[in-house]
Formats: sequence, C-alpha cells, structure tokens
Amino acid sequence: MITVCYNSESTIEKCLQSVISQDYNNIEHIIVDGNSSDKTLEIISSFRIKSHKIISENDNGIYDAMNKGIKMASGDIIGMLNSDDFFYSCSSIKYIVEEFKKDNTFDCVYGNLVYLNNKNKIYRNWISQNFNKGLFQKSWTPAHPTFYCRKKVYDELQPYKLNYIIAADVEFMLRVLEVNNYKSSYINKYLVSMKLGGISNEGLKSTILITKEMHRAFKENKLKFSLIKYIIFKFLKLYQFINKKS
Repeated sequence: MITVCYNSESTIEKCLQSVISQDYNNIEHIIVDGNSSDKTLEIISSFRIKSHKIISENDNGIYDAMNKGIKMASGDIIGMLNSDDFFYSCSSIKYIVEEFKKDNTFDCVYGNLVYLNNKNKIYRNWISQNFNKGLFQKSWTPAHPTFYCRKKVYDELQPYKLNYIIAADVEFMLRVLEVNNYKSSYINKYLVSMKLGGISNEGLKSTILITKEMHRAFKENKLKFSLIKYIIFKFLKLYQFINKKS
C-alpha cells in the first residue's frame, strides 16, 4: 500500500491510524513524501509502523510519487491510500485480500467509497458495480482509492502517465480493464473514506479538464469515444446526485 503526501500535517495522522488499526497485519506501507516543510514527517516518525518504507524528496506531482512507490513495493497486491484518505473500517484490507483469495485469476479488485465534506459529514456515496465493456465510455470508473491490483499488473503495464494532469489514475484503470482485459472483481462494501478537495473536486473546471484528458486517453488507446455520449452520462450522474441530496 502506498501513501503519497506533501505538507499533510492536518490529515496524515488519521490516515496512518486507519492503517495500523487494520485487522489484517501483513501490510507493507510505503510513504512517499514530496519533501514536506511542515510537521508531516514528524507525525509519520511518531507512528510505530511494523513494515514501512519512507522517502522524502521532490517529485513531479502526485502521479510521479505514486510511480516511485510502485517501484519500491515488494508485496503481491498494490493500492493507494492518499494522505487525506482513510480506511472506512478496520477490515477494509482484509476484505480486499479475501477477495483476491477467492479466485487466483482476479487481477484487481475495487469497492465502494464515501466522500466526506470539511465537517466530516457524508457528502456522497460512491457505489460501484461489476465491470462490463463499454462502461468507461459512459463516464464510469472504479473509485481509484479502492482499486487494488496484483503487482504483475503494474509490472506488465506502464503505470501512471505523467503527461496527464488529473486523469492518469482513470487512464490507468481504463488500460487495465477495458484495453488489456485484466480480470476484476467488485466488492460491494465501503472500503475507503475520502475527503473532498484537490484538483479532481474543483467543480466545472475539473469536469472540463478530465473530459479533455479522457478524450485523449481513448484516442491514445485506440478506443471509440463519443464526446456527446460521455458528457451526457457525466451530467446525468451529477443530476442524479443532486436529486438525491435535495
């Protein structure tokens, strides 16, 4: 498991606490810090993490830091838990490992996610579904913080592409599931809680940027892409979400 952080003193403690509270113990926790200038590293060093690796150095953004963590990983299963995210329950990792053990042909698994606002109240429930061909064209994607892959998937594919500003994680999952047909399994459980914030949650601005980058991702991966269809499904999801809140 890889945690990327930079000046995360306000959130890193809850993130780390959720890791050491897991009831599955065989966890290699890799922390990739972007040379923080606040108390992030001091907080990290105060935790007694059984199996962990820490580096702190300048990087070229979050996806570059994730790629560094992947290179350092020695475990069989790899996923990301960013510094402002935390596991939904103490059994999240156990659920993930158990799902892989059900069928050794599963290459990746993913589950549900909860978005929290600044007051730690539930803002959105991200309920996923089993993958079927064509879902990405409908603006569907697994919740990346719940997406765990066998190490061989990262070894066989180029991981996160640094020429994407906001959608490198979605582009990677597109290649895993839609392009290369790795076998996946959906866990119908909440696995991760995620705080609102960051470039991917900047409203219309992020919607426009991710749509542009996904258009490019489909083109680069030689997949059919209907911009109109993609936009309709994206705004349909937004409409349904707004109606649920009202």
